[in-house]
Amino acid sequence: MPNTSRPSVLFVCVHNAGRSQMAAGFLTHLAGDKIDVRSAGSMPGNQINPVAVQAMNEVGIDIAGEQPKKLTDDAVAASDVVITMGCGDECPYFPGKRYEDWVLTDPAGQGIETVREVRDDIRSRIEALIDSLVPAGQ
Repeated sequence: MPNTSRPSVLFVCVHNAGRSQMAAGFLTHLAGDKIDVRSAGSMPGNQINPVAVQAMNEVGIDIAGEQPKKLTDDAVAASDVVITMGCGDECPYFPGKRYEDWVLTDPAGQGIETVREVRDDIRSRIEALIDSLVPAGQ
C-alpha cells in the first residue's frame, strides 16, 4: 500500500484516449481530493478522443488538457486499485492490489450517442467505486 491516507486508483485501457480518461475525469470530479487518480495505456494514442472530450464537456467535466500516458510498472505498484478496460494481459500484475476489469465499449471511432452511453456507464461504475473506497460521511 502506498504511504498515503487516500486510496489510489489507476485506470488502464489500450490507448488511454477514451474510457480510462473519462473514468479518471469522473473520479477526480466526483471524489475530489479523497482519492488519488491515475490513468495510462498499454499502447497510448497521440491524443484524447475528441468525441470523449465532447461527451464529458456535456456533463461539465473538461478532459481536453489530458494527454495519453504509457502504462508503467511504477504506476501499478503505486496504486491500490487497478481498473482495466480492454487491455487484456498487457497490465502488469502485482500481488496485493485490487484488480477489476470493466467491460466497456471502446469509444474509438464511435459517434456521440455511443460515447454518451459509455460515459454514463462509466459514471455509474465510478459512483459505486467511490462508495467502496471512501467511508460514508467523509
